[in-house]
Amino acid sequence: MNSCKNCNETVNGNYCANCGQVAKLKRIDRSSIIHEIANSLNAESGMLYTTRKMLISPGESVRQYITEDRRRYVKPITFVLITSLIYTIVCHFLHVDAKEFYQQMGQTESLDEFSSGFLLTNWVIDNSGYVTIIMGFLMAFWVKLLFRKYGYNLFEIFVLFCYISGITTLLSSVFFIIQGIAHLKLIYTTNLITAIYTTWAIGQFFDRKKAGSYIKAFLSYVLGLLILCISLTCTIVFIDVVFKQ
Repeated sequence: MNSCKNCNETVNGNYCANCGQVAKLKRIDRSSIIHEIANSLNAESGMLYTTRKMLISPGESVRQYITEDRRRYVKPITFVLITSLIYTIVCHFLHVDAKEFYQQMGQTESLDEFSSGFLLTNWVIDNSGYVTIIMGFLMAFWVKLLFRKYGYNLFEIFVLFCYISGITTLLSSVFFIIQGIAHLKLIYTTNLITAIYTTWAIGQFFDRKKAGSYIKAFLSYVLGLLILCISLTCTIVFIDVVFKQ
């Protein structure tokens, strides 16, 4: 007889009768890794399921996660990290960097690869997961303020933005792939679709039948983006002042 490694009770069988811990863990091998990946991508309770639901009915899906069923969805932070990883891989293989962004926006005069702005833009691209989380909190603050009568707390609204940001990150990855294959400039199209999807998802989450929900949703998106841009600009100015002295 063995002792449970979790609660130290005596184990008679394959599982501990006290806490349910398996008596002997199976060694991690190739099949276990494949099984874990398959579970993560499971169409009924994983990445594919979460993505599909967020594309079809984002507001209803997030409400369901918050108030009813959290088992079938990928956790919000995990969803952001996975989609950000996909985004980073796409950017790496397609050589998407600050230079690409500046050229597509017609700002060729800003192509100083040693400038603080250029370096910060590259940092944002390489660390999209962190930027997404920061952006989520900024927008959640404005949504909490504009939709305060609905009673959701700041962290529940942050969950909404994690899922929304995950989808917009995936959409950006798809557009980068299309852009790389077709040699098109799609940065403005990507930004427009991001704004439309975010506005639609927020409005649907609170009250999809009221036009005011979508107006306030768009306003919260613009204000959150504005605060982020101001913060990044201040960071650039600070870097210039400190390192050019």
